[in-house]
Amino acid sequence: MLRNMSRATRPASACLRAAASRSMAAPVRAFGTVETKTALPPPDAKFAPGTVYGGQHTITLIPGDGIGMEMATAVKTIFKAASVPVEWEQFDLSGYTKKDEGLLKEAMDSIRRNKVALKGILYTPVSRLGHSSLNVFLRKDLDIYASTSIIENLPGAWPTRHKNVNFAIIRENTEGEYSGLEHTPVPGVVESLKVVTRYKTERIAKYAFDFALKNGRKKVTAIHKANIMKLGDGLFLNVCREVAKKYESSGIQFNDMIVDNASMQLVSKPSQFDVIVCGNLYGNILSNVGAAIVGGPGIVPGANFGANYAVFEPGCRHVGKDIQGHNSANPTALLLSSIHMLRHLGLDEHANRISQALMKVIKESKVLTPDLGGSHSTTDFTLAVIGNL
Repeated sequence: MLRNMSRATRPASACLRAAASRSMAAPVRAFGTVETKTALPPPDAKFAPGTVYGGQHTITLIPGDGIGMEMATAVKTIFKAASVPVEWEQFDLSGYTKKDEGLLKEAMDSIRRNKVALKGILYTPVSRLGHSSLNVFLRKDLDIYASTSIIENLPGAWPTRHKNVNFAIIRENTEGEYSGLEHTPVPGVVESLKVVTRYKTERIAKYAFDFALKNGRKKVTAIHKANIMKLGDGLFLNVCREVAKKYESSGIQFNDMIVDNASMQLVSKPSQFDVIVCGNLYGNILSNVGAAIVGGPGIVPGANFGANYAVFEPGCRHVGKDIQGHNSANPTALLLSSIHMLRHLGLDEHANRISQALMKVIKESKVLTPDLGGSHSTTDFTLAVIGNL
């Protein structure tokens, strides 16, 4: 299903309120640093957006499940109010229903054509055999191997245990425990393969150090469990050490930490971290711990990069099913992710304008959603951002 929402003619407030009234049925969350303008560089400096006509960028949009549709509506409404030169190709994929192969193919073709996408989180069933994660499928099929989440204190009034938190979690997206290679050799026994390769470890380690260089960060920490998984995590750690030696002249420090200790250190002294590089499962867990430190998944942005494609999505992968349709979800994470997307497209003026408006609302903390201790709706928050454009 393709919809070009950028051509709507109704006022932003009318669009939002109409969406909120009929949206007892859909929502999502987001990612990004705005005041510091943290760059999320693609691995290949020659990476270029795909579909651009007359200065208008065509972007693939997959709202996702749960609160995804509400979040996507907020972003589209703010973009329209800010006159952002973006048109959307929207695909309403869902992990709750049987995979629609035709719609999935159209969505994948759209991403390959446009090279850039904004995406909410798609639900992955726990107990349904043979039903693979659409999120994992998309990352593997497009080889968008570098997942980046920014964990940062925003200048709001909600209470947090720690201040001055600002670190990035970079996780390898395509192998490790998420290889999906499981089988039952005999009843009651399951073998699950964790795949670690030198090639993929080397490229994610290089990405982490390049990210640190481009963003003026001083330290990269590799997270592992090499004391127990001596071959798999041992390979990951040794390759990271080899890559670190190549960056010694840049002054970037390198250390490593066992994943259970890293979890404790994150909640006790998060300021010691700058850039974290790790495998898929560890990154998934640590990004959620990090989100809890700074205010929750509603304010953590993220992106996935490969050599040819970039998909921006919330840094913590929750569908928010419990608050779907309540018009209470926080759109900050997806909006921050979309701001990073604009910088990626070279639309810095629009990114700065939306970023400043968002930061003003957050800093004033007069209009906050319930996850940040406020009592306002998604619609209220979105209109407050628009009011500051």
